Amino acid sequence: MPASRYKSLVDAFAADIRTRRLAAGTRLPTHRRLAAREGIAVVTATRVYAELETMGLVSREQGRGTFVRDIAVPAGHGIDQQAVATDAVDLNFNYPSLPGQADLLRQALREVATSGDLDSLLRYQPHRGRPQDRASIARHLKRRGITTDADRILITSGAQHGLAITVMAALNAGDVVAVDALTYPGFKVLAHAFHLDLEPIPATADGPDLDALEKLCATRPVRAIYTMPTLHNPLGWVIPAADRTRLIKIARQHGPLIVEDASYAYLVENPPPPLAAIAPDITVYVSGLSKSVATGLRVGFVVAPPAVVPSLERATRATTWNTPALTTAIACRWLDDGTVDHLEAQKRDDAKARQALAGQELAGLPLISHPSSYFTWLPLPDDARADRLTATLARQHISVSTAEPFTTSVHTPQAIRLALGSTDLDSLRSTLRTVRRVAVEDAYA
Repeated sequence: MPASRYKSLVDAFAADIRTRRLAAGTRLPTHRRLAAREGIAVVTATRVYAELETMGLVSREQGRGTFVRDIAVPAGHGIDQQAVATDAVDLNFNYPSLPGQADLLRQALREVATSGDLDSLLRYQPHRGRPQDRASIARHLKRRGITTDADRILITSGAQHGLAITVMAALNAGDVVAVDALTYPGFKVLAHAFHLDLEPIPATADGPDLDALEKLCATRPVRAIYTMPTLHNPLGWVIPAADRTRLIKIARQHGPLIVEDASYAYLVENPPPPLAAIAPDITVYVSGLSKSVATGLRVGFVVAPPAVVPSLERATRATTWNTPALTTAIACRWLDDGTVDHLEAQKRDDAKARQALAGQELAGLPLISHPSSYFTWLPLPDDARADRLTATLARQHISVSTAEPFTTSVHTPQAIRLALGSTDLDSLRSTLRTVRRVAVEDAYA
């Protein structure tokens, strides 16, 4: 078929979608029906839909067909979302803040300004961080159940940077990585950038389906398992101790490295031991202070097996050379004087209050969450459209995320994630009431 004919079909569909002649949620003809209607090959019809999907105009759902997206919602809504309008309530991203944090920063800056080592903060730092700073982090990690030598710790510019250098140090393009079917969007971005082959693992109520993980490891050369065992984002699960033991057994049997993301683990009181505490020789542990202290404090840390540390150090040198010394110095002061422990305890209480509020205002809806999580997951009926619901909420000046940024499987579930930590409680209450009303009218009617 002439290229002009193929392009004209793409252009015609695009024009109809952008002018709303094809409404959001419209199911398009099957590939065979489109081919028969237009007198083209089925493979060409498939190519037309694939290009429309690349343009962000349609979405494909396994077993259901191809649907028109609501283009009022940016493609990749979630980690790639545009800045939220100033008059919108942000339930898409979490940046919880507590009263008095600015005063803590003022005091810390005054203390650093009068400290004896101020001049040293103006120089290049060791790539993995100063020994005294890594020792501070080691003491902090011991309170989280991880006993480690400071030589196994690297300081990073936040947990996302920690994940990035882990990918750079331990994986290569084309490597197979086992991930949850719904996972942290930031890891998906890294996987795309470094051309990793993500294999989705279905979820159970308490964590990943370990039977499926074991079968995958037996049939494909899995190089790493990316997991959030303590407070999964977005589903909020905490993997039970017995399942953690089995996950480690699978990794030992088949050889993949475990990458443990503990960014939200601080919210869970008395969780099972971290994977890095049980299997430190095969686990890279990644966390930071952005969630537990402040999003602007870009200080993270990685704990790795000794054999991996040199590669991580080279990756740090290649990306940031070293973590900014001033923010690291402030963070480590707060680790040592108990400020971080105090803020984490306050945020646990804050998250519990917000989660309880969500349970009250969204009662009767099928929420999936953890009692001390800063987010909740709302599955929608099979015939509902998450992008349409999200667009309706956007017109109500409420920003939420669909399942698309979190999904690693072919099928994207119809669901939305509500981040609860970025607005005051009174505003959150009224906003959740609007979410409930719109969801009931739009999806559960």
